[in-house]
Amino acid sequence: MPDDFEVFLNGVPQRPGSDFAVEGRTLVFERHLEQEGRLGLWRWFLGAWGIGTYRQDDSVDVRYNDAAGRPQVAQGLPIEPPASDGAAG
Repeated sequence: MPDDFEVFLNGVPQRPGSDFAVEGRTLVFERHLEQEGRLGLWRWFLGAWGIGTYRQDDSVDVRYNDAAGRPQVAQGLPIEPPASDGAAG
């Protein structure tokens, strides 16, 4: 991951240290994030009739400069659930 980059969550700039942390090449957010994924047949059918079924659908984008110094944006990065620590309780 480049040293100089900007992170946006749902289009809102995020601050390292308070909004997210960097662990290796991974951005780690304290708050719960989700991507909606594919619509099922029932939700697609309701949407076709104008009946909204809304779910959380977060989007993470990163703006950085490539090796040649050109600005780049990685949009809609995949969101992964936190790794389980394996503790049973």
